[in-house]
Amino acid sequence: MPILLFLIDTSASMNQRTDLGTSYLDIAKGAVELFLKLRARDPASRGDRYMLVTYDEPPYCIKAGWKENHATFMSELKNLQASGLTTLGQALRSSFDLLNLNRLISGIDNYGQGRNPFFLEPSILITITDGNKLTSTAGVQEELHLPLNSPLPGSELTKEPFRWDQRLFALVLRLPGLAPTEPEQLGSVPTDESAITQMCEVTGGRSYCVRTQRMLNQCLESLVQKIQSGVVINFEKTGPDPLPVGEDGLLDSSRPSNSFAAQPWHSCHKLIYVRPNSKTGVPVGHWPIPESFWPDQNLPSLPPRTSHPVVRFSCVDCEPMVIDKLPFDKYELEPSPLTQYILERKSPHTCWQVFVTSSGKYNELGYPFGYLKASTTLTCVNLFVMPYNYPVLLPLLDDLFKVHKLKPNLKWRQAFDSYLKTLPPYYLLPLKKALRMMGAPNLISDNLDCGLSYSVISYLKKLSQQTKLESERILASVGKKPPQEIGIKVKNHSGGGVSLIHSKNFRKLLKEIIGESAPRLTESNTKEFAGFRLGLLNKDLKPQTYRNAYDIPRRGLLDQLTRMRSSLLKTHKFIVGQDEDSLHSVPVAQMGNYQEYLKTLASPLREIDPDQPKRLHTFGNPFKQDKKGMMIDEADEFVAGPQNKVKRPGEASSPLSPKRRRNVTVIPEVHEEKMENGQIPPDGFLSKSAPPELMNMAGDGVPHNQLDSLSDDFASLRKDGVIHKPGANALLGGSRNGGVSVEDRKVSVTSALGTVPNTFQITPAMAQGINADIKHQLMKEVRKFGRKYERIFILLEEVQGPLAVKKQFVEFTIKEAARFKRRVLIQYLEKVLEKIDSHHHLNNINHINSRSSC
Repeated sequence: MPILLFLIDTSASMNQRTDLGTSYLDIAKGAVELFLKLRARDPASRGDRYMLVTYDEPPYCIKAGWKENHATFMSELKNLQASGLTTLGQALRSSFDLLNLNRLISGIDNYGQGRNPFFLEPSILITITDGNKLTSTAGVQEELHLPLNSPLPGSELTKEPFRWDQRLFALVLRLPGLAPTEPEQLGSVPTDESAITQMCEVTGGRSYCVRTQRMLNQCLESLVQKIQSGVVINFEKTGPDPLPVGEDGLLDSSRPSNSFAAQPWHSCHKLIYVRPNSKTGVPVGHWPIPESFWPDQNLPSLPPRTSHPVVRFSCVDCEPMVIDKLPFDKYELEPSPLTQYILERKSPHTCWQVFVTSSGKYNELGYPFGYLKASTTLTCVNLFVMPYNYPVLLPLLDDLFKVHKLKPNLKWRQAFDSYLKTLPPYYLLPLKKALRMMGAPNLISDNLDCGLSYSVISYLKKLSQQTKLESERILASVGKKPPQEIGIKVKNHSGGGVSLIHSKNFRKLLKEIIGESAPRLTESNTKEFAGFRLGLLNKDLKPQTYRNAYDIPRRGLLDQLTRMRSSLLKTHKFIVGQDEDSLHSVPVAQMGNYQEYLKTLASPLREIDPDQPKRLHTFGNPFKQDKKGMMIDEADEFVAGPQNKVKRPGEASSPLSPKRRRNVTVIPEVHEEKMENGQIPPDGFLSKSAPPELMNMAGDGVPHNQLDSLSDDFASLRKDGVIHKPGANALLGGSRNGGVSVEDRKVSVTSALGTVPNTFQITPAMAQGINADIKHQLMKEVRKFGRKYERIFILLEEVQGPLAVKKQFVEFTIKEAARFKRRVLIQYLEKVLEKIDSHHHLNNINHINSRSSC
């Protein structure tokens, strides 16, 4: 759960105006609101906690803390006013104290017991200031100084006021008061030269010198990307530099190594990413980073630790060690000169061991607790955290499982006991858990000693209790206004001792309340509302102020009984004067409060059909789809309109538009089939209306037997489980009566031609227009949800033209299905395409045989 604390400069200098006429404080407020909108795009923002701190005197500087919701945060942000001094140091100290308020209670810092990277509260502190001189009651300050004294108990246990999971970023506003004459320079935003820049770099953050509104938006986009779960560590080199590596990745001893010159990768102050567990959403780890001292029972108190641990790495190439079932922790390093140097060596199968100085009892440098290693793909560098002094432990455990078969002898036990003597006491518990996970016998005593003296443990408990009291005091003062300076109070004796009861106005007001006189109408300006009239007061209606049940008239008993029951049982869900519509009315100030609504939502369920396009998380339009995963082709141009249609080879231009072909009569004896909006009737009016032979004239001489077999393929697809509709028409050239032979159809067609004069034929232009309607209908059917594909195959049966045209329509339908990821439909369409290819191939063979016989 990231914590985002905004420290807004509310000094009087923030009232200065930019060239746009807005003040710096207005720009700061707008920047915070824009940041929240950008952050809301990430689903992980549901767990964000927002805090607001100003430059007021503590503890009144805290406007929104741990207990305030998002609505309070936004309200306090809008009500900020710029007045006072630029007390940046005090404001930063108050901000860090607010973030550290509960750390000692929760034990997240784990003083004296090692540093656990997976125990963290990732916090981003964003301050927006004008970068002017720092002022206080003592005068102007040239440097930034944070007060040493803190009201928070336990602050003396850490040298710095911040912790390793807290980073400071500063937006220093340098917007000019006059419109610039030179064009804006594009590129990265530089750091500022004010005193806060060094403080940002110490915490692992940075500052931004903002000179234009575009640069401000660019900085906010960058800050949103900085919200990462991790801790900052100082990596420093120990020992000589490694031998240079040649282009082939092998060590090149002939090239000199500059061991004494300082390089940027020798000391890096960067973040390691602590990823949360995918199942629980909480980081999980096993091993701590050792303390920089050896815990001893004789220590009267704990030495103060630095906020960021100093981890030293040796550049001696070692083989990465790991055994089965032994847990280890893996953390990715933030890109830095160190990671760039390791990746350029192209040695993913070697590692550099890491140490913490004075962590061991008998060694000044300490024993290795892990190693730095490039990933196999050479894309990043990872820090592997292992058990302390793992080069000794891992061979012992390997022998325990493979040689001794979990039954160690005396020699092995002596070697293991010698290893335990080099182990800091706080490693005993995680090692005991790891051995239990591996299935090893109980090799460590149950009476574990943390290594701290009784006085230290008692002191930590006392600090925890004091922190609770201080936390309650600070949280109780959040939102309160600082006391105003008031002068001497002087009592006014000019009233003559007249009591309030004897006042004429009071007695008149009292009569209006109890109903003895009509209330007075408030004075109003009738000219302001010329089109409205004031309602006349009904003097018969009086307030119901019954004190005795016998005073209620008979006609009002039922009504009064209902009111009494509602008041007693609290069944009325509205307050007086409130109806159902007013419950859904939201003030304008609360309309953008989407964070509180997100917190009430349950976790989203998985999609029912993973093949469907992914739904975006969009406020106001929850049905918007992610079109990045779709394939775009000429079909979209067809939908957009005829002006964007691309003419494909083999297609003739259609002279008929859908609107001009609303009523089409194919055969005079058949009833008219109306085409509404270019749609073909469901049962296919062409196959019902025209004789088979006439319809085959549009097929350019395709034999009947091939068309009948192709029609049977469509029918078999429907009967095989995809679709099945009794009575559906066959493809062109087919008949509704499947039991009639080809010879019988020829006889019936001959008789029909002999009896029907002036038979209407389907011209190529009409066939082109019909096919255009079919294509439009296919696009609509493919886009529909579900797996009802019956209509698609019926439309494919009604396509006019030779087999080549029908093949084009099937291929077009496959493209449409691919856009919407209709995998099942594509499989069936590919079967149809194979049938069409086989019929086309057979037709070519028959044509060749007929020519050879001639």
